[in-house]
Amino acid sequence: MRIAEHITALEAGGQALAEAAAKAGPDAEVPTCPGWRIRDLLRHTTTVHRWATAFVVEGHTSYHPDGGEPALDGDELLAYYQEGHEGLVAALRAAPETLECWTFLPAPSPLAFWARRQAHETLVHRADAESALASGPGAIDPASAVDGIDELLRGFHGGDKSRVRSPEPRVLRVRATDTGDLWNVRLSAVEPPRTERGTPAAATEWGAADVELAGPADRLYLTLWNRLPADAVTLTGDDAVARLWRENSAVT
Repeated sequence: MRIAEHITALEAGGQALAEAAAKAGPDAEVPTCPGWRIRDLLRHTTTVHRWATAFVVEGHTSYHPDGGEPALDGDELLAYYQEGHEGLVAALRAAPETLECWTFLPAPSPLAFWARRQAHETLVHRADAESALASGPGAIDPASAVDGIDELLRGFHGGDKSRVRSPEPRVLRVRATDTGDLWNVRLSAVEPPRTERGTPAAATEWGAADVELAGPADRLYLTLWNRLPADAVTLTGDDAVARLWRENSAVT
């Protein structure tokens, strides 16, 4: 996805999050984030949005802490969240392609990193807000979902901080049935997961997998982020490998 597409996804996802939060109300429980209510979700998300905006606008070239969560609630908190979200979208759209600032995952540029990371931060939390409604999390654009799966598997879990380890070598395969994208995730006891991305033709070269998760890209995206239950997608093979992912893949 291009930077402009990530920013568009961030804008739409943030607006949908606000709509779901307003409909659910600040006291509503967030099933996908045990112990949280909508107010907690809004406080967290606006803090992250404003933290990211500071890097883009102020150009911090090393880690810079966030400003802390606001002690707001109700309509005032929702308005504060919307203001922060709109500010982030505006900052990313106004930023030059030559932007230099701190990042924490590999990316073509700092601007590409922050646009992508905040798009997926917001889309996942949009699903959290929608989980507070009877209808549950809504559909996510397949292109965004595929990009988000790639960021999660090859970005977050491609680094040493990933806690996903297997006592014995195992292979987890992820198959998006609507887009044809595949990921082959090799697990070991010592190294972080090593992920390759390919098309159905690549599966022959990769060989057999111990378990495969298959389904529409948006269902896979939310399942891998532990926002949907395991049975939201089709599991074939060793459930122990899938369970290892569910129990150790949380990103904090």
